[in-house]
Amino acid sequence: MVELAAVILAYNEEHHIRDCIASVDWTDRVVVIVDSRCTDRTVEFARTADVELIEYTFQNFAQQRNDALDVVEADWILFVDADERSSAAQADEIRAVIAQADHNGYWIPRHNYIFGKLTRFTGWYPDYQMRLLRRGKAHYDPERKVHELVVVEGEPGYLTEPLIHYNYTSFAQFVEKQNRYVRYDAHILKEQGIQPKPHKFITQPVRHFIWRYITLKGYRDGLHGLRLSGLMAWYEMQKYVHLRRLYRADE
Repeated sequence: MVELAAVILAYNEEHHIRDCIASVDWTDRVVVIVDSRCTDRTVEFARTADVELIEYTFQNFAQQRNDALDVVEADWILFVDADERSSAAQADEIRAVIAQADHNGYWIPRHNYIFGKLTRFTGWYPDYQMRLLRRGKAHYDPERKVHELVVVEGEPGYLTEPLIHYNYTSFAQFVEKQNRYVRYDAHILKEQGIQPKPHKFITQPVRHFIWRYITLKGYRDGLHGLRLSGLMAWYEMQKYVHLRRLYRADE
C-alpha cells in the first residue's frame, strides 16, 4: 500500500485533466475517477497520462468520494477536482504533515479564479475544503449529496498552501451551476419546513449582498466583488422563488 494517493474526480474535463494530473504527479499514486457518461476526451487524455483510471456511473458526490476511499489503497487520500491544481509548495507541506500524522483529516484553502480573476474576498477565500484524509478514519456523509460533509475521527488540522481552483470560467457556466445549487438548496429549505414568506424575497437577498460585499469584504475585490455579490444575492432570491414553486406543486 502506498503512503499517499491523489484522486481526481472528472466529468467532461478534457480542457483540465492533463494539467491537473501533472500538478499531482508528486504523489505516490494518481487515480482518475471518471463519470462513465463522459462525452468528451477526458478518458483518452487520462489514459495517455499513464494514470490509474476508474469509470463509475455518477450518483452523487458523497457516494463518488466514499467509493474512492473504499477502493483506492493508500494510507492517505488527497482529493483534487479536475479544475484544481496542486503545487510544489503544497507537496512539501503535505509530505511534512502526514509524516507527523497529528490529525486524520486536513482542511486545505483554495485560491478561486472566477471569470479569470483571482477572488481574494467576497466569500471565496480561504474557502477551506476537507481534502486530505487518512483512509479508514474518515468518510463522507451519504445524506449530503451536494456540498459534501466529511466525518473524520478526531479534530481536523489545517494546511496553509492552497489548491488553485479555476472556478466559473464563463458566465454561462456560473449560471448553470448556480441554478443546480438553487434547486438543491430549495429542497433542503422545504425539508426544514421553511416557508417562502413574501418579505424573504427582499430581506434574504439584501442580507446576502451585505454579507458578501461588506462582512466578507467583497468591496476589496473591486468591481469584480460588486458583481459577484450582486449575482449571489440574485440567486439567493431565486432559491425562494424555487421554494415557492415546490410548495405550490404540493397544493
